[in-house]
Amino acid sequence: MLHELHAPPTGLFGTGPGDLEPLLGGPTLIHLPGDREPPLFVSVLMHGNESVGWEAIRSLLAGRLKRFGTLRLPRALSLFIGNVSAAAAGVRHLPDQPDYNRIWPGSETPPTPEHAMMQQVVDIMRRRGVFASVDIHNNTGCNPHYGCVNVLDNRYLHLATLFSRTVVYFIRPRGVQSIAMGQLCPAVILECGKVADQHGVDHAREYLDACLHLSALPDHPLAPGDIDLFHTVAQVKVPADVSFGFSPGDADILLIPELERLNFRELPRGTAIGRVDAHNGARLDVRDERGRDVARRYFHIEDGELRLKLPVMPSMLTRDETVIRQDCLCYIMERYNDHVPKRN
Repeated sequence: MLHELHAPPTGLFGTGPGDLEPLLGGPTLIHLPGDREPPLFVSVLMHGNESVGWEAIRSLLAGRLKRFGTLRLPRALSLFIGNVSAAAAGVRHLPDQPDYNRIWPGSETPPTPEHAMMQQVVDIMRRRGVFASVDIHNNTGCNPHYGCVNVLDNRYLHLATLFSRTVVYFIRPRGVQSIAMGQLCPAVILECGKVADQHGVDHAREYLDACLHLSALPDHPLAPGDIDLFHTVAQVKVPADVSFGFSPGDADILLIPELERLNFRELPRGTAIGRVDAHNGARLDVRDERGRDVARRYFHIEDGELRLKLPVMPSMLTRDETVIRQDCLCYIMERYNDHVPKRN
């Protein structure tokens, strides 16, 4: 399933995400030479409806090609273009596909040919060597631009804060690109706001250009004022047998219309996120980073409202009902700045 190339196909950088499948034929790993080795690894379109990564990297490379007549990269680049068939349909993934950002080595989902493909990508990059890894995503809800890491190491944190002072540390869900590539090199996920937000494309392009010009990643501690670090402590899902919605009707859980505005806000105890019928058994599935059921720790029903039992800060809340079903309702975070590595 994996196509591996050592030069970009003709017309690649002029091709939008929805038209990549006929040009590439499927997921493709492209190795481009540069002045420095080892290469920067960049993955885009892990989710077919999140186009920011492809738009940023093709704009960057097309700009260099126009300026110099050749790419003339300051560092070698290995570019993995992921779910082009989902991109053609404008969806996260097709109904018969797994989520491409849950199937990398270490995944807890049942094996598929796509799992084997991601293992192949990691094996190739292990042999080539990797300077750093960047996986680029959009959010479906209103969130600030931020970076994510899975290792509390100064090199990883410097890589993240090069994009944003807001950084999220998590170890679940498993099977994401950054956890797999983080075994080989410093790795980061970029969350670049909503699709079609040009600021997200411009920000990601500037970041990638900066990464290509880096000669090394510093390992000295960050200054306290240079980072706001958060730790994802739980993932919140709506169980498959529970209906939900945002408009009054027959849904088991009626979520508040302004849900997305709660992202990255420290919400007080008692904040309501929706209404439920206490007699229909409606519930949320809330799992901590060890996979334990912690729903009763964070939520309760009071006067027909689904309320927070503790002060929390959510991220990735969205009104996109398809994404809620395919991924989750949100993540719950805590401040984590006391865990930033200090100077010995």
